[in-house]
Amino acid sequence: MKLRAFALCLLLAAGQLTGAAEKPNILLVLVDDMGWGDLNINVPATCADGTVRPPAINTPSLAKMAQRGVQLRRHYTAAPVCAPARASLFGGTHQGHSEVIRNNSFDAALENSHTLASVLREAGYTTALIGKWGIGGGMESGGTPTTAAAWPTLRGFDYFFGYNNHLAGHRHYAKEESNADPETGMNAIWDGDKLITPDLDTCYSTDLFTARGKKWITDHVKTEPSRPFFLALTLIAPHARLAIPSAPYPAGGGLNGGLQWLGKPGKMINTAYGKWDSYIHPEYRNNAGWKKYATARFGGGAQRAIQSAQRHATMITRIDEAMGDLLQLLQDLKIADNTFVVFTSDNGPHDEPGAVWGSHEHPAPTQNPAFFRSYGPMDGIKRDLWEGGLRVPCLVYAPGIIKKNHNSNFPSQFHDWMATFADLAGVPKPMRCDGVSLLPTLKGNDAAQKDGVVYSEYNFGGGMAQYQDYAPNKKGRARGEQQAIVFRAEDGRYLKAIRTNIKSANDDFEVYDVAADSHESTNIADQFPGIQEKLKAAVLHTRRAYDYARDPAAGRRNNGCGGFRHYDMTLVPASTPGETKPGLEMRRVSATCPWVPEFDTLPAAAQATTATVADPAAEQLPAGSITEYKGYINVPADGNHWHFYLTLSDVPGTKAYIKLHNFQLVDADFNYTPGSTVNESSAINTDEAIAAKTGKKGIPLKAGKHAITITVVQGPTAPGTFKLEWNRGPVDGHQTPLQPVPADAYSH
Repeated sequence: MKLRAFALCLLLAAGQLTGAAEKPNILLVLVDDMGWGDLNINVPATCADGTVRPPAINTPSLAKMAQRGVQLRRHYTAAPVCAPARASLFGGTHQGHSEVIRNNSFDAALENSHTLASVLREAGYTTALIGKWGIGGGMESGGTPTTAAAWPTLRGFDYFFGYNNHLAGHRHYAKEESNADPETGMNAIWDGDKLITPDLDTCYSTDLFTARGKKWITDHVKTEPSRPFFLALTLIAPHARLAIPSAPYPAGGGLNGGLQWLGKPGKMINTAYGKWDSYIHPEYRNNAGWKKYATARFGGGAQRAIQSAQRHATMITRIDEAMGDLLQLLQDLKIADNTFVVFTSDNGPHDEPGAVWGSHEHPAPTQNPAFFRSYGPMDGIKRDLWEGGLRVPCLVYAPGIIKKNHNSNFPSQFHDWMATFADLAGVPKPMRCDGVSLLPTLKGNDAAQKDGVVYSEYNFGGGMAQYQDYAPNKKGRARGEQQAIVFRAEDGRYLKAIRTNIKSANDDFEVYDVAADSHESTNIADQFPGIQEKLKAAVLHTRRAYDYARDPAAGRRNNGCGGFRHYDMTLVPASTPGETKPGLEMRRVSATCPWVPEFDTLPAAAQATTATVADPAAEQLPAGSITEYKGYINVPADGNHWHFYLTLSDVPGTKAYIKLHNFQLVDADFNYTPGSTVNESSAINTDEAIAAKTGKKGIPLKAGKHAITITVVQGPTAPGTFKLEWNRGPVDGHQTPLQPVPADAYSH
């Protein structure tokens, strides 16, 4: 607490934080596997195959959110599956910078670095996570407060209630369903450090987490009315086994109605009664329109399609009822105008039977995304980097903050929320964060919106589904190693480049105008001469490979860091800046920060002292300053293993961060020890970090000028310097010597 208060005092002294009363509360609601088309306002009137409009799921509360807020109609998850998507959301980085969790490494521990919660806690927020975590460490079927390396309270949350275990998080009834956690002997739901599953008779997950969330918000407003809160409410519906509630949703909503937390063993919530997994919403029982539609579309499989659709729709409507309940609570507590609510999903719709096979009384049919066209007017589902797998429903409701009844087609992605929340809280975003603040777009000021990075990579075997409304180029198409990036064409269009089943770094991208061609059926890459070379350079300038060194001392966790890509060791091409001048451009402000900030997000950035610096390592950095050096570094020769080593002065509060192009080069930020040397092998203090000067992989670089940004936060008690060294790695079997980067390597 002393360290946090110290950092905040420094920021306040520099005039970089607004008062607590001006900061909005933040409620982030993340659901699991809800497709873009599961939101009824997104159901297409007609479909590409000429068939009629599919049935719509009843979601009036979400529709009202859209009418009174903003719908981000082109919002992308970081990855088309749960764990990596959540890692990027909470860590603020896209999958090209996720060092621990890529592909299907479920329950791997989230890196020990800045998170949504830690950034907001530093800004004065009380933070809580209620629901599913799944990125805490625990070998996919375990993890406790003492064995999980990334327990939520170790990643910035003051309070945790829910599932740490990814597989247990597939169980909608923790007590009644089959056990997925051999470490505890039950589907472990934790209330802080207490295991409470034995008390959770007939507690449906959506109801349980929503009721606990309402109780937490209410208690916080009563006990700390002047302090803003951040609540991440992570519901597990409609994922996995299509489990449904035991009873109707209670009447009313908000403070005195709807779901209520009772807190009594065996009767934790007011819907803990009836027969578990039994309640179908009345609108979806014996629906004649559904029968006619299903018969026409699925023939002999109509009855099974209806059975799964009834359950899926009931789960979605339950989420909608919960959202209406929560919004009413904000009204009742008179905090609606100062609360920023985000609703989104972790990836596209699934087609899985779930982790628990059903019995006669509790069937678990495979979800059929084609029934409601849960993927919307697009192709792709969970585990596809096509639009249906990546584009997710996203609504923002904040009556006193954003523009109302506004649809935005600006491309955005999960890592943008860290930048946006930091902006809301009045603090600069960490330089490590790959996102941009979406507040200009949300306020209707598109002209002021800065372009962000929308980038994904993912590897999964098998092929795509063969739904009848998919474009011919998708049906059964191999997945394999997939990569996608959004870029802005000269005419202003945001286009998507994608390649799948990658076998070589030389594989070409396909290019689609998804605004006009949502099915991604017409590849327009040939309309852009030279685009392939530019795209292949762009992705190498955006992401990087890491060592994936396994550190058993990091705590019990799944080290399945299956992040290898066919382009990992491709030499990163140099920039093409044209004629340059010696030295780097420097900007400096008198301030400090608990993290290394993105310089442009500092309030005082416009008033910064500027100069050209021939050799930044020869400069003395003033005490209590933030300095950015920007320009190019000339790499003298091609090399597969260029290594960079950074040493800062031994002054408390000193830290730094270096980017090469747009990727992370050296991270000396989170928990950096001033005076120590760190290298490019991985972010310091992550589970993959290895000892300085013994890096294995290094950075593959082409000779030439590479864009570089160096930002240093100098501690407040004394001036300092930094030292940047490099070597080329082994050449002809011999290690090249470590040398300071010479002044003549820098230009701008």
